[in-house]
Amino acid sequence: MKLSGNTILITGGASGIGLELAKELIKKGNVVIVTGRNKAKLEKAKKQLPGLNVIKSDVSVGKDIEALYKQVTKQFPALNILINNAGIMRTVNFHAPHDSLANLTEEIDINLTGSIRMAKQFLPHLKKQPAAAIVNVSSGLAFVPLPISPIYCATKAALHSFSLSLRLQLKNTNVRVFELAPPATQTEMMGDFDAEDMKGVSIMKVEDMTRDALNGMENDEFEIRPGQSNQLKFMSRLAPGFILNQMGKTVDRMLANS
Repeated sequence: MKLSGNTILITGGASGIGLELAKELIKKGNVVIVTGRNKAKLEKAKKQLPGLNVIKSDVSVGKDIEALYKQVTKQFPALNILINNAGIMRTVNFHAPHDSLANLTEEIDINLTGSIRMAKQFLPHLKKQPAAAIVNVSSGLAFVPLPISPIYCATKAALHSFSLSLRLQLKNTNVRVFELAPPATQTEMMGDFDAEDMKGVSIMKVEDMTRDALNGMENDEFEIRPGQSNQLKFMSRLAPGFILNQMGKTVDRMLANS
């Protein structure tokens, strides 16, 4: 896919992978719009990248998606690429009490439901463009779960499955469906995890991950698995029980501290 001269919307683009993608895509001569829930983060991102367009919007809120669609298609009618990047990752101990059942499923609302709704909402517009794409950002953990983050991993596995189905449903259209499955990447998300839980994990620089992601899109690699993500998918097929047990060692520390 050609990665210049596009108009691109990135959800959750005020920091981390989303912001790095925005930076590199602007360099390639694209118009880039990013969304996020945090107004201060959006303003900071715009200062970092003066050519960036920012809109405050929450993918877990249906009305926000509807309003975003109206605003973006009016202001940026040439929009032809949607990158569903918004996501959160938490450790969740099912032995521990939780504030509410609604809070427990927040990752589902953002990571999975948000991406599905965004794809559905923007698809009619994308189908009108000469060349278009939807990029769903899943995770290497879509292939093998990290049991201390069960809900996050479940959302990414579901997003992987959704991407496979959507790609086939859109095979006779001009809309290509990519899946980007990053490995552990050096972003602020990793700051929430204990160093012990990250032992043996090769954390990829966000710049390197983004380079691989864009190269994959340019080469029409529809399932892009940078770094250790490729290994996780391979191991999930070769020795699923072994790799799950290895990832599950983090649970022992969680249970010891609960």
